[in-house]
Amino acid sequence: MTQMKFPRGKTAVVGAATFGMGAAPGYEAIDLAVQAGLKALADAGLKPSDVDGLFTTLPQDPFSSLTIAEYYGIHPKVTDNLRTGGSSFQVQAMWAALALEAGLCDVALITYGSNQRSATGGLVSTAGATPVVYEHRYKPMNPPSSYAMAAARHMHQYGTTRKQLAEVAVAARKWAQLNPEAFMRDELSVEDVLASRLVSDPLTVRDCCLVTDGAAAVVMVRADRAKDFPKKPAYLLGSASATWHRSIANMPDLTVTAAKESGERAYAQAGLSARDIDVAILYDAFTINTILFLEDLGFCAKGEGGAFVDNGGIAPGGRLAVNTNGGGLSCVHPGMYGLFTMVEAVEQVRGSAGARQVKDAKLAIAHGNGGVLSSQATAIFGSEATL
Repeated sequence: MTQMKFPRGKTAVVGAATFGMGAAPGYEAIDLAVQAGLKALADAGLKPSDVDGLFTTLPQDPFSSLTIAEYYGIHPKVTDNLRTGGSSFQVQAMWAALALEAGLCDVALITYGSNQRSATGGLVSTAGATPVVYEHRYKPMNPPSSYAMAAARHMHQYGTTRKQLAEVAVAARKWAQLNPEAFMRDELSVEDVLASRLVSDPLTVRDCCLVTDGAAAVVMVRADRAKDFPKKPAYLLGSASATWHRSIANMPDLTVTAAKESGERAYAQAGLSARDIDVAILYDAFTINTILFLEDLGFCAKGEGGAFVDNGGIAPGGRLAVNTNGGGLSCVHPGMYGLFTMVEAVEQVRGSAGARQVKDAKLAIAHGNGGVLSSQATAIFGSEATL
């Protein structure tokens, strides 16, 4: 079978924005997504009528790309409202790159918004939409219970400690304190995390992501146009996805995720490895996610993630800059977080991340996770110097 070669560096993000971060009362999910899209387009010096490729996902709207096209009053040539959970947007970046390279569209907008906090005041799980028959009878509190199982297994198998899990949350908070948009910026210690309310053993409430409102968007074009826009472009060097299971009961190994596969393919497309990456923005719905993804994406060996994050390893000044916006644990998590990882990766590659900017950052990885460690997708962005 002939394999299509990913168009490394042939497309770029030229606009990126967030909107309604944290709490945005009075907005519907579609309003937030539309506003983020408008901000990203303005960031690129474009308007809605320039968009002919629209990629989006809204929490309760299975026809979201059609709805948003109507809202904008545009007639896109290509639309997509992929639903693989929080990994949807890295996958959409992959399809947008292929559509742009094929000439199917010229300006691709990827946008997402959710008013989860204002509308419900609590976590809205889509896991119950299609009950997993072999798990449903045990009434798991998903998604936390599934991630708690992965955490417990990692602790049993590799000696990972609750303190090391807590280090992930503390590092995220330290980065959030450098980000004026982050929802939670107050002090947080390892002791605070360990003493907080238990949600699903061994995960406490501080091991779990926020429940917020928020929206994000990016604008992509072909690389031959990228320098014509006001801001520095962030070139998409590789993007791949992988799915190994749907329900946690069918996950072959609770300590190994499909990020191993998506990462390997994204690195191969980009001609890079983990040691080349300056910034890693990882989908941290729970503290165990960060440890698993650091291992599976090659930043450390399997089982060494706990030691890697220990003693401020991924906090400001640590061995690797991870989740520099504060992540889903301290910055924002409105149901699906994947697009926010891409916006932060773009900001870091552009050098426009303000107080949290990583010096001389040229390569950033944005990793998305959907379901219960089910769908994994990895995107690698680079500056012009990396082409």
